[in-house]
Amino acid sequence: MKYNFSDRISALQPSAIREILKMSSDPQVISLAAGNPAPEAFPTQAIADISKQVLEQNPIGALQYSLTEGYPALRNSMKDFTFNQYGIGKEFDELIIVSGAQQGIELTCKVLCNEGDTIICENPSFIGSLNSFRSYNTNLVGIEMADDGINTDELEKALASHPNTKFIYVIPNFQNPTGKTMSYEKRKRVYELAKEYQVMILEDNPYGDLRFEGEDLPSIKSMDTEGLVIYVGSFSKVLSPGMRVGYLIAPQDVIGKVVVAKQCADVHSNMLAQIICEKFMTSYDIEGHLNRLKEIYKHKCTLMLSEMDRHFASSVHYTRPQGGLFIWCTLPDHVDMIDFCKRAVTDYKVAVVPGSAFTVEEGVPTQSFRINFSTPTDEQIVKGIEILGKITQELC
Repeated sequence: MKYNFSDRISALQPSAIREILKMSSDPQVISLAAGNPAPEAFPTQAIADISKQVLEQNPIGALQYSLTEGYPALRNSMKDFTFNQYGIGKEFDELIIVSGAQQGIELTCKVLCNEGDTIICENPSFIGSLNSFRSYNTNLVGIEMADDGINTDELEKALASHPNTKFIYVIPNFQNPTGKTMSYEKRKRVYELAKEYQVMILEDNPYGDLRFEGEDLPSIKSMDTEGLVIYVGSFSKVLSPGMRVGYLIAPQDVIGKVVVAKQCADVHSNMLAQIICEKFMTSYDIEGHLNRLKEIYKHKCTLMLSEMDRHFASSVHYTRPQGGLFIWCTLPDHVDMIDFCKRAVTDYKVAVVPGSAFTVEEGVPTQSFRINFSTPTDEQIVKGIEILGKITQELC
């Protein structure tokens, strides 16, 4: 039988990250490719205790159908948390619980974009979002990034030349894949441009709670007085990615359409997981938990950078993030980046992610690759970076 797939899906390719992760499943491979939280970061005992309590005291509430908008207690907790911590949430805003930030991103595209509409993205950007956008046959326009975030001059040119732009997609804090943080001045400028051209902003912030150096910067959503910003957050990096709980904050009219779209997708997000998240937020020391995560990731990032400083060829450039999970490395022009990544995993059993997985325009050459410091152990970081360093010394 010949299968004829939809135009929306037939052109999509498997995530390069997932393909590399298949190789990473080999116990002999040191994986610096994943984007998972550190194993020691999971509050497993707290989750076990909460689960036991919920299933003893309110089993039907956790196992029955519920509201598409999400568990009311969790929605209220997250409204309070995001407002008190980040100044997010105006009178015109509403919040919906989604099945991970990924679903919030996909639903945003679904409710705002028609085929052929333009989405402007940082370049490089998160592959999960890019593939969601591609699946709706949108026109993706990538804007290169400086050390302090998206090039706002180029952003303005793109907005002027693409009048059918529906939204600007940005990851302001410790961006995936580069680890870069958008400056306060650029956050203000991005919002000003969105207001001038009357386009929306999708602000993706899965890593904002993981700042371990420097000062917090206000979110773009906190600047929103016009109802232009859709903000997506997640419990994946601070509690558990496996529970698939995220949240979307947006103007009420937008959330109304997201609710309808979500009903078509999965009716509502996992109720037991939502209740666990709410109990953890309200009954446990969330601030202490986040401080513990920051200590874990600061240690791992500092260790990885110090080993890179020690072993990498001087011609290799890399970011020095103040939070998040990733470091972005750039090889000199004469080195074949894809060959470097393949050689690392096949010959030396160290997995990294080629930067071509993150480019907005598929197939465009890049000299960069992404490494992750949260998932590997200290021993794996030291050994893996030493091996990568030897390859850079040979090729660079």
